[in-house]
Amino acid sequence: MIEFIICEDEKDFRVRYEQISEQVMMNYDLEYKINSYSEYSSKWKQQINSNSFKIFILDLKTKQGSGLDAARYIREELDDWQSMIIIVTAYPEYKYEALGKRLMLVDFVYKLDDYENRLKNAINISLKNFDKRPNKLKYTYKKVVYNIDYQKIIYIEKEQDNKRCIIRTNTKDYYIQGNLNQIEKLLDKRFIKCNRSYIINLEQIEAYDTKTNILTFKNGETLYAVSRNKKREIVNYVRGIS
Repeated sequence: MIEFIICEDEKDFRVRYEQISEQVMMNYDLEYKINSYSEYSSKWKQQINSNSFKIFILDLKTKQGSGLDAARYIREELDDWQSMIIIVTAYPEYKYEALGKRLMLVDFVYKLDDYENRLKNAINISLKNFDKRPNKLKYTYKKVVYNIDYQKIIYIEKEQDNKRCIIRTNTKDYYIQGNLNQIEKLLDKRFIKCNRSYIINLEQIEAYDTKTNILTFKNGETLYAVSRNKKREIVNYVRGIS
């Protein structure tokens, strides 16, 4: 999921940013949504805590708050260095100040100089980073911080009669708080929820016997756990179709 978060206090510009974002996304087969705000409010701060890949389009100056302060909050307070940040403004004199803040901005777009094409280009650059995100599952469980490579995860299993799940890897098992639906949102597209009890890593599959409905993983472990509506997706992946 790609999430556009736009903050612009002038309605005409805000609507146009939304339209430009939609135009660019028509060229990609990616799921996305757009959230727009007129100020850097508490509601805006709430929204940016989601786990999705985010592209921020931030007005430098609004009646309530600064785009640079917002960018600094994203980078330093949230420790989010993966989201893409684009600054738009009618004040070009702030460009070097903005770039000098070391906030890893994608671009500084001047509203009065071909801003539509420059914004499209900035969004396209941002999207190139979508598949370059860190491939790690980061979470905290019982005051211990974990950082597990996606490629090492074989599957994630819902623990019976408990509000936690088990992450199976080749070397050891880990516990993570939450249900499968919550955990699925933290993962990338190589993972699918194959039934109510399991999320599997497609890249760990060695074979799939459609007759017996048994998955065999690369470490030799087997799993009888594929729901009817997920069979085709797994067959296609194993055959190299998707």
